[in-house]
Amino acid sequence: MSTILKFCGAAGTVTGSCYLIRHAGRQFLVDCGMFQGTKRVKELNYGDFPFDPTAISFVLLTHAHIDHAGLIPKLIRQGFEGPVYATGGTRDLLSFMLADSGYIQEREVQFLNRRNQQCGRPTVKPIYTRADGADALTRFRTVEYETWCDLGHGMRARFWNAGHILGSASIELEIPQDGRAPLSILFSGDIGPDHKAFHPDPEAPTDFDWVLCEATYGGVSRPDVTPAERRERFAVEVERALADDGILLIPAFAVERTQELLLDLLALQRAGRIRRTSVFLDSPLAIRATEVFSAHAGELEEVKHGDLLHMPGLRFTETVDESKAIAKITSGAIILAASGMCDAGRVRHHLKRLLWRRNATVLLVGHQASGTLGSLLDQGRKSVRIMGEDVKVRAHIRRIDLYSGHADGDELVRWLRERLPVRRGLFLVHGELDRLEALRREAVEIGCDPDRVIVPALDDEVDLTQPAPALDRKADRRLAQQDLSRLDWHNDLAQFSIDLREELDKIPDERGRGALLRRLRRALEATDA
Repeated sequence: MSTILKFCGAAGTVTGSCYLIRHAGRQFLVDCGMFQGTKRVKELNYGDFPFDPTAISFVLLTHAHIDHAGLIPKLIRQGFEGPVYATGGTRDLLSFMLADSGYIQEREVQFLNRRNQQCGRPTVKPIYTRADGADALTRFRTVEYETWCDLGHGMRARFWNAGHILGSASIELEIPQDGRAPLSILFSGDIGPDHKAFHPDPEAPTDFDWVLCEATYGGVSRPDVTPAERRERFAVEVERALADDGILLIPAFAVERTQELLLDLLALQRAGRIRRTSVFLDSPLAIRATEVFSAHAGELEEVKHGDLLHMPGLRFTETVDESKAIAKITSGAIILAASGMCDAGRVRHHLKRLLWRRNATVLLVGHQASGTLGSLLDQGRKSVRIMGEDVKVRAHIRRIDLYSGHADGDELVRWLRERLPVRRGLFLVHGELDRLEALRREAVEIGCDPDRVIVPALDDEVDLTQPAPALDRKADRRLAQQDLSRLDWHNDLAQFSIDLREELDKIPDERGRGALLRRLRRALEATDA
């Protein structure tokens, strides 16, 4: 009797976490996340699942981030009728995150369809709606940490604190085998760093047949700083940005990152280390998440009930009109807005109005996936395209990588060492190719058999009943590895449009501009021919 694992997402890329297991006529998922990044990658969210949703018995969910949970409403919409097992913290966060995700998709599709109609192209539908996101919560079944959960047919799972965000878990899974010891598998989920605000260090047992480990920061070493040192670095960035009537925009993930930043802003204000100024939390999702964190204050480190809700100068802007009113403020304020990679939500409106201002600072505080607007800003692009318009980048683009929710390379290696021995194989997932290969080298250095440390590609399969990993590399995979990890033609077109405008601006007269455009026209006609 075989037990097959299929890598349906977060294989060779960071997002879209989803793993399918087929055993004894049953199928189930660990995570069902949304792909993020280039348009080519995000199109995977609109296509068919690489499995039949009606055949899925249940879902085990590591945590609430949309790249791990964001396609659950689509799964239900297409016929999934089983339960979703998750911790209470994960369920509470998703009680509004999934509805918010559906709302964002509705708004983006509405904007896209206006453009499609103007261009004579067919309209599209959202992946799911706000109502679908809200309805999905009826399927959730909450589980406790470190307590076995009976999944039926002799299978069971146990959730361990992963230290990543509220409710996050590594999932231990046991699958029975005829006449033999059960298969033991550990899915790391996203592993948090050591000494993170709010959470204890990640934990899990040891001695597994198979381990799937995330590699978001494989090979990357961040400075080992104390909370006091982190706050001091943050204070320097805040004061630099606000000097000389400056304004600070922080694109931040609505869940966990925003609350950590608020906690540090509160501590720095109380210590008199930074000036007291207006702080706008411009994200309905982040506001709801902050309320959940306050309600769970008893489970979190460094948080007192109500602290995050009653910070002096903090203003919640929930409605669209309240958000638009921030546009009147051009100096002397801090704006926190989702999303952390600048690829959706209200932060794009703030970037559009602030990037060209020399008194503005954009502070990046987390991972920027390839192809996202945040990644382009981090690369130092002088112009970017936002909502169909070219925007000059005159603002200061700063980065502080001390708030990551992910373990760095050294912490990942330490986590792996503490899981040893891994008897049959280690799969490295949830990372860009260079990060995956770096962690693979380090896993071998700590004693893992190089033939048993595998970097799977999207849609690969493996039989877990075999004594060693032997991947079935699928020829009909949905997207080739090189297409997952590189910029697509949409990025090239946006950059070409920006470059063309800059070249036209350099030409001093109408005649020269016309000549350049005629040469481009001839090139297009030659292509058509």
